[in-house]
Amino acid sequence: HREEQHREEQHREEHHGPGRDTSGKHYLCGLCAAFTNIVVTFPIQKVLFRQQLYGLRTWDAVLTPFERVQTLLQDYRHHDKFTNTFQAFKVLKAYGLREYYRGLVPILLRNGPSNVLFFGLRGPVKQCLPEATSYSSHLVNDFICGGLLGAVLGMLFFPLNVVKTRMQAQIGGEFQSFSKVLAKIWLERDRKVVHLFRGAHLNYHRSVLDFGTAFSDVLGSSLRKAQRTDPEGD
Repeated sequence: HREEQHREEQHREEHHGPGRDTSGKHYLCGLCAAFTNIVVTFPIQKVLFRQQLYGLRTWDAVLTPFERVQTLLQDYRHHDKFTNTFQAFKVLKAYGLREYYRGLVPILLRNGPSNVLFFGLRGPVKQCLPEATSYSSHLVNDFICGGLLGAVLGMLFFPLNVVKTRMQAQIGGEFQSFSKVLAKIWLERDRKVVHLFRGAHLNYHRSVLDFGTAFSDVLGSSLRKAQRTDPEGD
């Protein structure tokens, strides 16, 4: 029976390659992990967006552990270690509280300036859009405004995401500084700025949907509350 299994494995490797099945499993696991995390962490992301909308930037640091765990679950190298979000939190607990906040610096460097630009430019951008005369047109304008700004800022600050992901993919060991990790990536990518933006086109499309949906949802809720408070208002 073992000899038959051995022959089957050899036949599969000869026709499909030794790593094809493993790569397929990694892709499937990554897909499931990413989908699960989007579903599980969407309420958290929504809370973060609301806090950012009203200027409470301390939530960038408070919610860093959730972004940390999401990075680990999306890394195929950790698929054999983690099966869900709660298990990932439990494993990180053994390394101490500091481990939850690995990669905090690039998150602050990304979220601080991007939030200032996002909420500083949303007014001028909305003024360039057709005037909204109904609730649905307000939602459309908010989606376009949020999606456009999110996509542009996502592209602009994408290298910070690259550094953040590299830092957060590590479990245990030395806490390398932001500058050290950035320098390492810079050398690995042939010292070319354009290489720091690999994968940015995928982030662009995601940012359009994420920021557009969140922005229209949050401001749509505010608009509904305003209408209930002042039903006779314009």
